[in-house]
Amino acid sequence: MKTLSRRQFVWAATAAAALPSHSFAQSSYPTRPITLVHGFGAGGNADVVARLIGRKLQDALGQPVVVEIKSGAGGAIASDHAAKAAPDGYTLVLLTGAHTVSAALRSNLPYDAVKDFSFISTVSSFPFVVAVRANHPAKNLKELLDSAKKQQISFSSVGIGSTQHMVGELLAASAGVPLLHVPYRGGGAPIQAVLGGEVDMLCDTLTVATPHIQAGKLRALAVTSAKPWPATPDIPTVSTTLPDFEVRSWLGLAAPAGTPEAVVQRLNTEVRKALESADVQKALGQVGSMASPSSPSEMQKMVQSEIGRWSGVIKQRGIKVD
Repeated sequence: MKTLSRRQFVWAATAAAALPSHSFAQSSYPTRPITLVHGFGAGGNADVVARLIGRKLQDALGQPVVVEIKSGAGGAIASDHAAKAAPDGYTLVLLTGAHTVSAALRSNLPYDAVKDFSFISTVSSFPFVVAVRANHPAKNLKELLDSAKKQQISFSSVGIGSTQHMVGELLAASAGVPLLHVPYRGGGAPIQAVLGGEVDMLCDTLTVATPHIQAGKLRALAVTSAKPWPATPDIPTVSTTLPDFEVRSWLGLAAPAGTPEAVVQRLNTEVRKALESADVQKALGQVGSMASPSSPSEMQKMVQSEIGRWSGVIKQRGIKVD
């Protein structure tokens, strides 16, 4: 074995010190299991996507990715847990559009929705669908909004401050009509209220509404994407009635603020690879979503923009902020 001279040893040590530290972090990460938390129920959209992406990351990174549910407070419990975790890349969180609604609606959150996170990539995006029961007199969105000028039209949601609630409020603000919000406590109650005639309209995900639309129990009036959604090309967009109207909610991956840049970039690369795979794209399509990767900075800008947007809706509609 050849022995290094003192000069050679000093040169080697100096060269190693000069290498970017992230090169070592990137090559060694991860060395143990990763926890991926989300704040919604088992079997829901967030849970399905978390497990889908978790499996892909596990295969790519060579370490288990354990999905952990910390439900409650519209995802805020999971966000708080992630924000306070060690910034080492071993705790990740799947954020949803509710992350930005909570930031706009609640002044007492125990974390900063932007500053306390290292954003990695958006994962998927999806529109909402505006629908009424099959025997409702409104045959299209224009008729429904016109009738709201003459009589009370109500809409359901999974709770005050939910993204569904905000979509309904934005629809009312954009159309300049009063719409009565009737919140429920999640589950199937909001859609059952519409089917039963207790509430006129719902603004919900395609995942929830499509089975009832296909069964002929609901009449879809519009989707909130700017263009017809690939999974439902026959449903017109809200923008055909209200120009420039667009709402697409999202799911995205983040880590605690201060997570090493090399780790964030490694995760971003692997998420992008996962979202390019045909099986992931097919699975997302089956729950009414579309693969929507981004850079970390793009995700951060989107989160900031959405908080501003919902803050404007909340102020315009006079919704009480906690």
